[in-house]
Amino acid sequence: MRVAVFTGSQAGPPSHRRLAAAFGADLARAGVGIVYGGGNVGLMGVVADAALAAGGEVIGVIPQHLVDDEVAHAGLPRLEVVSSMHERKARMAELSDAFVALPGAAGTLEELFEAWTWGMLGLHEKPTALVDVDGFWQPLLAQLRRMVDDGYLAAARFEALGVVASAAELLAFVDGYVHPARKWTSEPPPAA
Repeated sequence: MRVAVFTGSQAGPPSHRRLAAAFGADLARAGVGIVYGGGNVGLMGVVADAALAAGGEVIGVIPQHLVDDEVAHAGLPRLEVVSSMHERKARMAELSDAFVALPGAAGTLEELFEAWTWGMLGLHEKPTALVDVDGFWQPLLAQLRRMVDDGYLAAARFEALGVVASAAELLAFVDGYVHPARKWTSEPPPAA
C-alpha cells in the first residue's frame, strides 16, 4: 500500500514538524509506502526524511522546473521527474492507494481538493483524509460543513473525508473506508 502525502514546502511550527516526522516514520514502520512531491524542503522533506530513516519506501514526483530550482530531494531512492504540475498530480494519484493532507498552504489545498474531487467524479475510489494537528484543519472543516448546510456538498461526501490525528488513525480509516456513490451517473436513480 502507498499513501500520497500532500503537505507544505514550509516547515511550519515545531508541533507540525514533530507530527510530520512521526507520521512518516509510523507509515514506514507499518510497511506503507509514501508518494509525495519530491522536495527536500518544509514538511515535505520532514515526512520523507523520517520515512527513509525508518526504512520505508518513499517515491518523489517532481516537475523539472522544481528540480532546476534545486528543491528536489537528492536522497530519495526513487525520484520521478515529470514535465508539469498536472503530470505530477496525475502520477502521484496513479502510484497511490489513498491521499492525505498534512498542514500546508495553497498547493496542499489544491492537491487535496483535486484528489477528493476526482473521487466524487468516479475517477477513483481511494480514501482521502486530513491529518489535523493543533486544530489546523478546523476552519476548513467549518467551511465544508457550511457547504453541506447550504446544499452545495452532499453530507455523505463530507463524511467520507477522513479527519485523523496520526498514521495509525489514517490506516484504520483507510481499512474501514467505504467510497460514496459517484456524484454524476448516467444511470437513473433507484425508485423511491
